[in-house]
Amino acid sequence: MILAEDLTKLFDKFTAVDGVNLNVPPGRVLVLLGPNGAGKTTTVRMLTSILRPSRGRAVVAGYDVVREPQKVRESVGVLTEHHGLYNRMNAAEYLDFYGQLYGMAVNTRQQRIDSLLKEFGLLGDKKRKLGEFSKGMRQKLALVRALMNQPPVLLLDEPTSAMDPESARVVRDGIHQLRSSSRSIILCTHNLLEAEELADQIAIIRKGRIIMSGSPSELKRKLLGPPEFEARLAGGVDGRHLDLPHGVALVSSGEDWLRFQVDDPTKNNPILIEKMVSSGFGILSFNETHRTLESAYLEAMRSAGNGSDNGS
Repeated sequence: MILAEDLTKLFDKFTAVDGVNLNVPPGRVLVLLGPNGAGKTTTVRMLTSILRPSRGRAVVAGYDVVREPQKVRESVGVLTEHHGLYNRMNAAEYLDFYGQLYGMAVNTRQQRIDSLLKEFGLLGDKKRKLGEFSKGMRQKLALVRALMNQPPVLLLDEPTSAMDPESARVVRDGIHQLRSSSRSIILCTHNLLEAEELADQIAIIRKGRIIMSGSPSELKRKLLGPPEFEARLAGGVDGRHLDLPHGVALVSSGEDWLRFQVDDPTKNNPILIEKMVSSGFGILSFNETHRTLESAYLEAMRSAGNGSDNGS
C-alpha cells in the first residue's frame, strides 16, 4: 500500500531525508519515531505528493507520487501538524466543504459527517464555530476531516498532541478501529507509549535516515538483548546453587527474586523452571519483565550518536 525506495529530499545543500526505504502492506500501522528535525514530516509530505522527491521513488495506494500526484491526494487522508481549520465556519460547514472537494454526494456527506462527529464526541458541537474549539477539539476535527473520503491510506502527524488524556484515548481507540485489511497507516509521534500500543512496525529516523526498523518486540530484542524473566521465590535465594541451562544467563538477583535473560524462552523456560524446582527453589511466580519501547528508542539514539547509523 505504501512503498518508498531511496526516498531523498534536498533543500539546497541540506539533506532533510536521505535514502529512506519503507514498505507498509495493507492492514499495517507504521510508526515513524525520531527527534524534531529528523525528517518525519518531510517524508510524509513526499508521500502525499506535496513535496517532490529529489531522488528515489514512492508509490502510495498504487499511484506514483511524482507521475500521479492527483490520484495520490485522492487516496490519502492527512493529519498535519498545522490543521488549517477555517475559524469562521462551523464544524458541519467545514466538513461539508471538504466532502464537496472529494466529490461526495450530498446525502453521503451528511451521513459521513454525523457518523464521524458522533464517533469522536463532537456531534453536539456540530454547529459551533471552529474558532470556539479547544486545541483538543480542533485536533479531533482535523482527524475527522482526514477520514471524510474513507481513504485507503492515512498519514497522521502527532494525532494526539495537545489533547487531554480522555480525548487522546478516544483518538487512539479510533485509530485501532481504522485498522482494516485494505487500509495502511503511517503515524508520526513523540509519544512512545502510543507508538508501542499502535505500531505493527516502527522505523526510527535520525538526521533524515532510518537507523533501525522492525516490530516493537524485534526492536527491543535487537537493542536490549533477549527477553528477561523474573522468578519470585518463597523462602528466598538462601545461597542455593543453580545450574543454568545453555542459553540462560542470570542478570540480577535480590533476597527473594532472580532475573534471567533467556535466548529461546519456548525451549529454555521449562528446563530452567524444572532445574529451579529440583534445586529446592520455591517458585511463587515466573513472569517476563516488561521492557519499554522508550528504553529501546533511547538505546538506538545513543548508538547512533556514537556513530552506529546503519541506514537499515
